[in-house]
Amino acid sequence: MKAVVLLSGGLDSATVLGQAKLDGYSPIALSIFYGQRHHRELEAAKQIARHFKVEEHYILPIDLAQWGGSALTSREIAVPIGGVDTTTIPITYVPGRNTVFIALALALGEARGAEAIYLGINAVDYSGYPDCRPEYLTAFQNLVSLSSKVGIEGKPIQLVAPLIHDRKVDIVKKALAMELPIELTWSCYQGGEKPCGVCDACRIRNQALIEAGRPDLVN
Repeated sequence: MKAVVLLSGGLDSATVLGQAKLDGYSPIALSIFYGQRHHRELEAAKQIARHFKVEEHYILPIDLAQWGGSALTSREIAVPIGGVDTTTIPITYVPGRNTVFIALALALGEARGAEAIYLGINAVDYSGYPDCRPEYLTAFQNLVSLSSKVGIEGKPIQLVAPLIHDRKVDIVKKALAMELPIELTWSCYQGGEKPCGVCDACRIRNQALIEAGRPDLVN
C-alpha cells in the first residue's frame, strides 16, 4: 500500500511519516518550497525522509511569496515573537496553503496509485489556522471523492490526519515512542543556525517538550 505524506520537516509531519509506516504504508514524501522565509525545514525534511528510508521524496517549488499576505511569505511582515494569541488568526497564516498542498498531494497520490494522504494538521495546540480544523478536513474529503477518477469509481484516496485531536505534548510522546530523532526536525518560523525560541511555533514546541520530560531538546 502506498500513501503520500506531506512532509514539511517539522515535528508534526515527521511524526505523521512515522505513523504512516507503522500503519503499513510505503510512504511517498512530498515537501513543498512555497516561498517561505528559509530552506531549513526542507533540509530537515530530507534528513527525516532518509531516517525513515523513504524511497520517493519529491520537493516541489511553487511561489506563494509572489503575492505575500503572510509573515512566512513576505519580508515586509515581521514574524510575531510576543507570544501565542489564541483570540485571532495570526499573521503567520498563509492564505490557501493547505488547500494547495492537499490538491498537489492528491494529484501525486492518484498518479502513483496511493490509497491515502497523511497530513500533520492539528486542531488543538495550533496557532489558529482555519485549514487545520476537522471541518476543513471533512469538506476536503468530500471534494476528493467528487474531483478524482478514483473517487468517481468509488475508491477515493483517504485523507488521514492522525494528530488532528492531539495536544502537542502527546505528539511529542508519540514521536519519542517511535524513536523519531526530534532534534532533526525544524519547526521555527525563522531561518538561521538555531531556532529563534520565541516565535509561536517554537514556543508551542518547547512547552510540549518540557511537559513530555525532554527539556534537553528545547531550542
